[in-house]
Amino acid sequence: MADTAANLTPTVHASAVLVGPHAVLIRGASGAGKSSLALDLLQAAATGALRFARLVADDRCHLEARAGRLLVRPAPQLAGLIEVRGLGIRQLPYEPVAVVGLVIDLGAASERMPAKVDEPTKMLGIAVRRLAVAGGSEALRAILAVFRIPAAGI
Repeated sequence: MADTAANLTPTVHASAVLVGPHAVLIRGASGAGKSSLALDLLQAAATGALRFARLVADDRCHLEARAGRLLVRPAPQLAGLIEVRGLGIRQLPYEPVAVVGLVIDLGAASERMPAKVDEPTKMLGIAVRRLAVAGGSEALRAILAVFRIPAAGI
């Protein structure tokens, strides 16, 4: 039986990966590399670059505002499935729900030295940290830096 709460919440074209205690919600145009970045995050945990990462959703995510937090869930028919370019659909362990702590906008214009880093975005009325990055390895490096390197207080 499908999760009733997930059927009533807005769906966005995105991927989500639980990294530590919070999910990274990855947005971008079709072909921007959302699934590839999700796989990169999972691989980063497998190699020790991140302590923990697990798939939440790929392709379609259900979002819900609850108690001042933004929750993300997989679309029930896609739970545990991820597209691997060149290989097709694969099944992975997944988290059924997670709190979004960071929104990544792939392919968005990003500055080399932005005036405001981690400027929040609002989703369903909830403010969430946002990072605009180019696709590819640049995106993974930026996310690893967010989780592992504290910002300078300049």
